[in-house]
Amino acid sequence: MTRRIVIVAFPDLQLLDVVGPLEVFSMANRERDDAAYRTEVVTVDGAPITSSSGLSVTPHRAVGRVRGPLDTLIVAGGRGTPKAMRDASLVEWVRRSAPRTRRVASVCSGAFVLAEAGVLDGRCATTHWEVCDLLARRYPAITVDPDPIYVRDGNVSTSAGVTAGMDLALAFVEEDLGREVALRVARQLVLFVRRPGGQSQFSAQLAAQHAMRPRLRDLQAWIAERPREDLSVASLAARAAMSPRHFARAFRDEIGMTPAAYVECARVEHARRLLETSDLGFSEVAGACGFGSIDTMRRAFARRLGVAPSDYRQRFSA
Repeated sequence: MTRRIVIVAFPDLQLLDVVGPLEVFSMANRERDDAAYRTEVVTVDGAPITSSSGLSVTPHRAVGRVRGPLDTLIVAGGRGTPKAMRDASLVEWVRRSAPRTRRVASVCSGAFVLAEAGVLDGRCATTHWEVCDLLARRYPAITVDPDPIYVRDGNVSTSAGVTAGMDLALAFVEEDLGREVALRVARQLVLFVRRPGGQSQFSAQLAAQHAMRPRLRDLQAWIAERPREDLSVASLAARAAMSPRHFARAFRDEIGMTPAAYVECARVEHARRLLETSDLGFSEVAGACGFGSIDTMRRAFARRLGVAPSDYRQRFSA
């Protein structure tokens, strides 16, 4: 059985929104040595377009020349999304094509095209973190979740920015062809770990701001490198040569979270890497990351990731 994948492209798009999923499906074909997927890139008029990086994309055909049933329809995103949203012919084609498609999806800001076509009404969705608030304001009928790398609501899926489209495509491959094929594809594409949609768009280092003061900025790096140390406010304040009260206030103002919250995020981040890349026991991971006990680590994972350490290892281990 060959599944037909159609990827909608438009001028000034993010190139990886197209070629990322495209490579996942192509690699799945190579791993199985058959034609599990047939992928097509389409544009409104079928003419070549230029991506935001300056490279040209030559589509297979115009959207009006797409005939027959579709297995999966994917709408890319990028800087050209606002103009694509105003293209009545493109939006109408997406609106008419969605009901005859087994799966509909978007990458990054492509969610706005789906939203404009009414495909996301009454559903939960995500998009690039930078425009999640805009999506929620503009389309109040959509429940926007800014955290996951992708959201699947029925047969409609939306993913976060850029590389998250590859994670979503891998989820489709696993659904269609099985977990083993998806893992082989991930390894061939040197994707370190295949991330389910519930994983956060951000690591602790990405979520937090970098401090302006060199002393606090150096302390951030020191925390990340030494999760087993005494990282209490008093200890960190002494290292920063500040009073505990002044340190706590300055840290929160510059980094956007309390010292305790930042330390917990850093320890969870370190534990994530150990769970992904080592076979250490959970008590050993907890000790290596400064949690002190498995229960403390479990509560931190629940707060920060919404998943238990055991479930995280099962899903994300290399």
